[in-house]
Amino acid sequence: MNKTIYIANDHAGVELKEAVVKHLEENDYTVINLGTNTLDSVDYPDFAHPLAKAIEEGKAQFGILICGSANGVCITANKHQNVRAALCWKNEIASLARQHNDANVLGLPARFITIEEGIEMVHTFLNTEFEGGRHQGRVDKISC
Repeated sequence: MNKTIYIANDHAGVELKEAVVKHLEENDYTVINLGTNTLDSVDYPDFAHPLAKAIEEGKAQFGILICGSANGVCITANKHQNVRAALCWKNEIASLARQHNDANVLGLPARFITIEEGIEMVHTFLNTEFEGGRHQGRVDKISC
């Protein structure tokens, strides 16, 4: 598995992003940080598009997007071909996003989860395999 992870966030996701980056680096991942590092208000598409482009271009297998609700960053990322960004707020959702949807970008809603929940979802997302089978045909129909 490619252990390079792209991560991006807006101002609402700084604290969670810092904790996730620390966790990933402690587990031998190379983290490419495309997010803001300050609490100054920013526009989330300015950070989500570069991450999605990196995934689209095959620079990494997985990405993580963090904003207040994760809605905006996931909507933005999903405009890119072969990017399947999943908004996850529970560990089971992160698992199913990988198993059934072959999601390659994890969207975390920083204002609605704890740091511990976020790290647990990152671990689950990165360590859960796509089941393929009946799900492959569905995933194949996603791209326009």
